[in-house]
Amino acid sequence: MDQYDKEIEEKIPEFSTSKQKTASDVLDISSTLNTVKIRGIKQIIGIIGVAVIILGGWELIVRLLHIPAYVMPTPSAIVVALVKGMPNIYKDFFITLGEFAAGYAIGVFVGLALAAFLTQIPYLEKIITPYIILLITTPTIALVPLFMLQLGFGPLPRIIAVILSSGPMVMINAVTGFRRTDLPKIALAKSYGASTFQIFRLIRFPIAMPMIIVGLLVGGIFGLITSVAADMVGGKMGLGSKLSYYSSLARMDYFFAVVLLTTAIGITLWLVLGYISNKVSWQE
Repeated sequence: MDQYDKEIEEKIPEFSTSKQKTASDVLDISSTLNTVKIRGIKQIIGIIGVAVIILGGWELIVRLLHIPAYVMPTPSAIVVALVKGMPNIYKDFFITLGEFAAGYAIGVFVGLALAAFLTQIPYLEKIITPYIILLITTPTIALVPLFMLQLGFGPLPRIIAVILSSGPMVMINAVTGFRRTDLPKIALAKSYGASTFQIFRLIRFPIAMPMIIVGLLVGGIFGLITSVAADMVGGKMGLGSKLSYYSSLARMDYFFAVVLLTTAIGITLWLVLGYISNKVSWQE
């Protein structure tokens, strides 16, 4: 019998007609992610206009002030470097993308599984949570040299670093979501003979989805940063190694081209999670 069962036994829930406060009311991340939707020609013109002002102003200032390319390249030079350097960069792009995707997928799976398991056993949750917080507050990139010393300079140490960066963030947010459970709904489900798994699948998990999406987004950001940083620390492959290489040569046009590719991964993750957030039917 878990903590929620005891609370239900000790208190008879009152089923009122007023809308109850759920996780989606506390933190409606869908309102933030909905900004990816384009509504009308005015919004399109506005987005393009801001981009033109920023990039055009950047180009104009660099050219008028004769700022050296090794200090600040123009946007046009960055685009040219991206096109010219792609044959040398694309392999490292897919290496970093593969490391990030593998570590992120494993981290999400382990984080969600641990969150679902620990919230069913409050005593075990109290024991494990301090260590999860320790992982969150520890800069994982500092452990990469140790991983490489033990496991070599291949992709495995980088994947482990991404797992340790993303998994705890997913878990801690998922636990928060699973705790925000609507007790009257659980009591009603139990009165109809619903099993623990059915209650989790139909009530607890949908209610926790907003916080899970938050964990996926934050975990993805942490994982991507760790993946690139691990490439910078550990060798001659990945986008991080290209950042170190081009900065050492003061080729800032190519440096910013690599930054642009890294940003593209993060934006793609944000768009995917925004799409999922818009498609998921939150628990009412």
